[in-house]
Formats: sequence, structure tokens, C-alpha cells
Amino acid sequence: MRSLLALIAALELLCACNADAQAVGQYPFALTREGQMLGAVEGEVASFKGLAYAAPPVGSLRWRPPQELPESSEMSTAYDYGAPCLQPSLPAAREDCLTLNVFRPFGVDGPLPVMVFIHGGGFVSGTANDPLFDGSRFAQAGLIVVTVNYRLGAFGWLMHPALSEAGSGNFGMMDQITALRWVHDNIAAFGGDANNVTLFGNGAGATSIALLMLCAQSRDLFQKAILQSVPGRMRPASPQEAETAGLQFVAALGQATDLRAVEPARLLAAEGRLLDKSPRGFAPAMDGSLVTEDIAAGFASGHESRIPLIIGSNDDERRFDSELEVKQALSSSTESPDELRRLYPDAKTPSDVAAGFYTDKVFSEPVRMLARLHAATGAPTFRYRFTYVPEARRSNPDEGHGRELQFVFGAEGVPGAGIFSRRDREVANRMRSYWINFAKSGDPNGAELPHWDAAADRDHLLLIANDHTASGDDPLSERLDRLARESGK
Repeated sequence: MRSLLALIAALELLCACNADAQAVGQYPFALTREGQMLGAVEGEVASFKGLAYAAPPVGSLRWRPPQELPESSEMSTAYDYGAPCLQPSLPAAREDCLTLNVFRPFGVDGPLPVMVFIHGGGFVSGTANDPLFDGSRFAQAGLIVVTVNYRLGAFGWLMHPALSEAGSGNFGMMDQITALRWVHDNIAAFGGDANNVTLFGNGAGATSIALLMLCAQSRDLFQKAILQSVPGRMRPASPQEAETAGLQFVAALGQATDLRAVEPARLLAAEGRLLDKSPRGFAPAMDGSLVTEDIAAGFASGHESRIPLIIGSNDDERRFDSELEVKQALSSSTESPDELRRLYPDAKTPSDVAAGFYTDKVFSEPVRMLARLHAATGAPTFRYRFTYVPEARRSNPDEGHGRELQFVFGAEGVPGAGIFSRRDREVANRMRSYWINFAKSGDPNGAELPHWDAAADRDHLLLIANDHTASGDDPLSERLDRLARESGK
């Protein structure tokens, strides 16, 4: 019935115009390899939600590379988000989740620049369907935004001998690459330019993009990248470590003769038990194919795609990991407790010292390192630090990991995003303008924006603070130098 209604609606649109009228592509209609899609319109933005980019990874396709969908001429509506990928915290999540969402300006001719967003969540949670990631603000500025769901947790990153015929445990990364191929093959139907694609993401999404920059199978599928809060010294698990985690996961399941026949609820329960003991139990691992080296080692060797890059981090990123991991990060320091307190003179409590050190060790210093290494290849490189706190939160700031996302997308009044003050909105518009300019041309600078110096061989960065936005020398250079010496690089 839904397909029939969609067909009737599309025919009405077609009949309403003659051969001299605007092209069909200016209506929320797109012809893809998988069928004819009818989207929705709200104001100046057309959206296409819940578009499948691969076959459902269920039954015999669980823990296998994503499979291509058959060609189709059927028409269907794309009004609603698909289900989030399976994770314990979302009851609506499903195993059949390999979908993406497209936001585009309504009635604007292409080809338009394309931005593809890969969400974070530590590789075990999150969804592209989060209202925080609505791409309408970018679409209003003349861009196309694609947000991608990919397999998470045990469903996305399990490596186990019983699954060895699939060739890898990095199924979530395979999903991301397949989604990028879908964009390359289909985005012209939505008015997009397949040769002007920018990847952007936060946390695990940024880590994914850095790995994709090092991956031969994906390097031709995007031309620019934005890494927001990337833990640049993260070391993917070795095959042995990943397989050990996989064996522990199967042991937590109890008896199971066929892993692909186990009920999803049992798998989620076993995943939860393993994550309680090892929060990083499911994540990208060295597989000799998609992931062949650490991010830091790959950038140091100049193996990454030499494309324009924005890279940065936030103040107080501690929400990304558990308190246990913060303590582990502190214990790895060669500085005495007294010296650490001197390094963070504004910290009021030991917990604040720990948060500051953890943020610098896991994010600030590695981000600077990757920026230096990438700039050394000659690729345009722009580094930032986001320290702005929404005016309503300044008396009691929340943790800073992911804080920039609301400012990048401009979402307000949705879960995880409050209402902006006028000043907040000014900062958001400015930050989004940098991202938009970069997606269009590879340079974030534009009229009426504070100039953003490229990193080049200096430590210049754009500081987005409560009282100003300006490019200049990194005020944390001395502190980060000490951390770099601890890391031996």
C-alpha cells in the first residue's frame, strides 16, 4: 500500500509540470540502483530517511561482509528513519539496520558538495538517526549531508575462529566503506557531486575516518576529512587480542552450536557482560586487510590519503571513557602528583586534574601530533580546539566530549541539545560556516569569518573560546610538549 501511495504521489508531481518545467530531480524524488525513492520536504530541505545501502545482515549474513542489494524499479517512500543498529541502550534497535539518511536543499540544482557523517559512541552505541545529527542546517547552505548507521558492538567487531571464513572482524568498517560506495554510485541522483565528498565525525566516528584515510579500499571514495576529538594514539587490537575477546564473548554466551542462529537478545546480554570487564572489547582490530597499522604509525609514515584535513578536540573529554581508564591514564604519567597539579593550575579537585591530564594525553597531544604529521605531507591542514561552553551551562559545565556537535549541526531543543542563547547561536553559525566552506573548497576560510591559519609547520590552531574565536599559537604547547616526550615522540 505504501509503495502504491508513493507512486500516486510521484505521478501527481510529474503531471503537475510539463516538459519545460523544472526537472524531476528538483522534487524530493531520486532514482537509485535499488529503486525509486520519494522523500519528504520541510521548508527548504528535502530528506530521504532509512535508505538501505546493503542487504540486512541477519541470519546467514550475520558476521559477513555487507551484501549488495538487488536492482529494483520499485518505488517506495523514504519518510522515516530505519532502526538503529543493535545496542543495549536502545530498545528500538534492530539487527536489520544498514541504512543511511540524505538531507539536501529542495529545488536547487547540483552537483552539490557532499558531507558524510559517521557517528561516535565507542563503537558500541550511537545512531545516525539521532535528532542531534539532522543535516537540515547544512542543506540550507547548499550542501548534501548523509548520515550512516553501521554495525556496533559484537555485531560489528567480533573476531572468532568460527567466523574466519568472513576474513575479518571489522564488519562495522566494511559497512562504512559500503555506505561510501553507495554514496559514490548514487549521490548524483540526489544532486550531489561524487567527486567532492567530505567525511566528518566525532570520537569513534573520527577514529573510523582516520582508519579509512589509511585504508586502500576506501581512499578514492572521499576527498576531504574532518576529525573531531580523535584519540590519535589509539592502538587497534592485535589479531590475537581481538580473537581472545571473541573467545571470551562466546564463552559468555554459554552453549551455542551456531553463532549465526543465536537470538540477538542473548548476544546483547553476553556483550554487556564482556563490556563490563573490558570497555574496549569491541572495536577495530588489525586484520591485515582493512586495518594494517596504528593511526599514529600510519600518519608518521605518510601512508594516509593526502587530502585537506580539519582536526581538533575539546576541553574536558573525559566522558569518552570510564573513571577506571582515567586512573589508568594518570598512572601512566611519569610526573609526580604535585607536578601534575602544577600543570593544571585551574583544576579545583583531583578529579579535575585527572580529567585535564586525560584530555591532553588521549586527545589534545595526539591531535597535535596528527596535524603536524599530515601538514608535513603538504596537504592543507587546519587544527582547532573547542573550549566554548553554552551560556546556560557555565555555572555548572557538563563534560566536553561531543559538545561541539550541537554547534556543528545547529540542532536545538532535541535530546542532548538545549536551546541556544543569541551568543551560542552566533558561535554555532560561525563554526558551521567553517565546516561548510571546507566541504566546498578544502579551505574553511570565508568572508566575515576570523581567519584560520593552516597548521603548516607551526603549532597554529583556531581557538573557539567563550570570549573570542581566533587563530594563533597553541597556548598549551609547553604542556603538550611534556606529554609528547612521555610518549617518546
